Amino acid sequence: MATDTEQHVRVLVVDDEPNIVDVIAMALRYQGFTVESAANGRDALAAVADFKPHLMLLDIMLPDMEGFDVARRLGGERAELPIIFLTARDATEDKVRGLTSGGDDYVTKPFSLEELVARIRTILRRNGLADSDSSRLTFADLELDEDTHEVSRDGRPIELTATEYRLLRYLMLNPRRVLTRAQLLDHVWEYDFGGDARVLETYISYLRKKVDVDGRPLIHTVRGVGYSLRLPRS
Repeated sequence: MATDTEQHVRVLVVDDEPNIVDVIAMALRYQGFTVESAANGRDALAAVADFKPHLMLLDIMLPDMEGFDVARRLGGERAELPIIFLTARDATEDKVRGLTSGGDDYVTKPFSLEELVARIRTILRRNGLADSDSSRLTFADLELDEDTHEVSRDGRPIELTATEYRLLRYLMLNPRRVLTRAQLLDHVWEYDFGGDARVLETYISYLRKKVDVDGRPLIHTVRGVGYSLRLPRS
């Protein structure tokens, strides 16, 4: 749920797909945010003036203009409004354009709601609109601090490489959810991935040796699908 600092944070969701807007809005309201939505660029610009959001989730492919154009037309208002671009386009050049067009982050569809909320809170913390405690991810006795990159289990520090950290963080953003190998490769390695799926199995093995060595196993293989962070079945 939202922290005290976040309880009055306003988020504008701009997307022309009603089902996506409904799911995102429901998740954010459950977390305590105030949410409004717009289905096109013209309405988004009007909503920024009327609703005065603290953050905007902005789809790139809108019916009347690109999200990039919405960000550009905001002009001076843009300096005060963090934007997370949402898109089904995952080409590297689109990501670069999004981040160089005034975007604070870039999320590719499909995405997990847990990851989206975590990214929102990271940006809000940067702007003083979220408490620092919200940077900590926990599952069972496993903890990960997104600000310090410190990881521990039952109070025992765990030293991870940068890639191991990204892999564990993505698992912790999606607890109990079965993540496919393709999802993990895309979110952890992105366009730096060289194409050899065996790298994922190797890093899962590394993580297990560090995370599960002294406690109940939390990282589980789902045969033929991928991996899941969950408690072992009794």
